[in-house]
Amino acid sequence: MVHKEAIIRGKVQGVFFRGSAREKAEELGVRGEVKNLPDGSVWLVAEGEEEAVNELIAWCYEGPLRAEVQEVIVNDGELNGYRDFRVTR
Repeated sequence: MVHKEAIIRGKVQGVFFRGSAREKAEELGVRGEVKNLPDGSVWLVAEGEEEAVNELIAWCYEGPLRAEVQEVIVNDGELNGYRDFRVTR
């Protein structure tokens, strides 16, 4: 089990990034959360099997169809024990 946090910058708000991230996470069996930040970026936390978490992080570099991702910053962290993947405000 791994924990990764990512900040995704670019045109990532108003393009269904959070909802699409939740769909992808659920498809992969990844737990965590995603939310918009005041500076226009998106913050994502992913916990689960390393391969699945890495696949979700890789998806973040593209995002949904209308997203224009410019930068993804990824850091490792401590497990928080998420039970599902949720969109937070």
